[in-house]
Formats: sequence, C-alpha cells, structure tokens
Amino acid sequence: MRLQTRGPKSPYHAAVAEQQAILQKHGGSVNMDVLGEMQALQLAIQEALRMHPPLLMVMRYVKQPFSVTTSQGNTYNIPVGDIVAASPNFAHMLPTVFKDPQVFDPARFLPPREEDKVKPFSYVGFGGGRHACIGQNFAYLQIKSIWSVMLRNFDFEMLDPVPAPDYDSMVIGPKAARVRYTRRKLAA
Repeated sequence: MRLQTRGPKSPYHAAVAEQQAILQKHGGSVNMDVLGEMQALQLAIQEALRMHPPLLMVMRYVKQPFSVTTSQGNTYNIPVGDIVAASPNFAHMLPTVFKDPQVFDPARFLPPREEDKVKPFSYVGFGGGRHACIGQNFAYLQIKSIWSVMLRNFDFEMLDPVPAPDYDSMVIGPKAARVRYTRRKLAA
C-alpha cells in the first residue's frame, strides 16, 4: 500500500491546511456546522475506512430469493433461507470498482470520479441499504472531532510502514506501529 503523508498535495497536508482555514474562520470552535465544513478530513476518513474497514464480513439472512451476476457474467440464484456474506475488505479492493485500490486517494470519492457510486454498494464501510449502520453519521462526527483536535495540536510522522490488520478480534484494528507526534498549535 502506498500512503503519501508529506508534501503540499498529500491528504495529510490537505487536512492540516483545512484545519488552519477553519481556525481562521471560526476560532477554536468545534460544533456541527464547523464539522460539516471539514471535507478534506471527511474524505481522508472515508478512504481510510475503505482501505481498512473495521468489520471483516457483513452477513444477512435471505428473506426473498434473488439473483447475483458477477463481473465475469456468471449468475447465481440465491434461495430463501440462505445466509449471504459480503466482505468490505475484499469489495473495497476490487480494481473493477476502485482505480488503483491499494493507493490512498481520498479524491476518488469526489465528482466526477465518485468511484463509490459507480456500482451499487461499492462502498460498504458501514454496511448498506436499509440495514446500514444507523450510527454512521455519529461515527463520522466523533472521528472528525477527534482528528480535528489532534491535527490542530500535533504534527504526525509514521516511523514504521502502515501496519497490517490485526484479525485477532471481531473488530479489525491495526497491529502496533510507531508514530512520532510533536506538539504544535495552529494559529487562529
């Protein structure tokens, strides 16, 4: 996986620059309106969840029969009573859906690309359809609040490669990696 963390065009730099602009506009305030303006941070979080979804599998009980046709043209009929599973880890790395899926590229969610909308349920970081996670918006608010404060107060540097996933629990997290952080304060 390739992750660009430095340079004027990196997602990290874009998120820090966004925090600087928000501080100048709103001061130190972090509320719903301010969080709604954090597009660079939102996109970076969404891309991180695409590349490293916390759930290995989403399963559903089939209540109505349906058919699935693969990208190779094979059709499968799924009967009532079966259990179907989708793996965000696998689906989010399909090159037929996401261009260069191993590359951290938050811009893939912006128009005109919108790779997450090319095919139904291409992006299932929080599940999809009527059974999508009801806490999705709250989760984004929490993550953006935490990272907003962190980016305003610290500079980060990865000392190790991006850590491999740790599959030892139900919710997937990263294995240990060293990150250097240095206190700083963005000017308002």
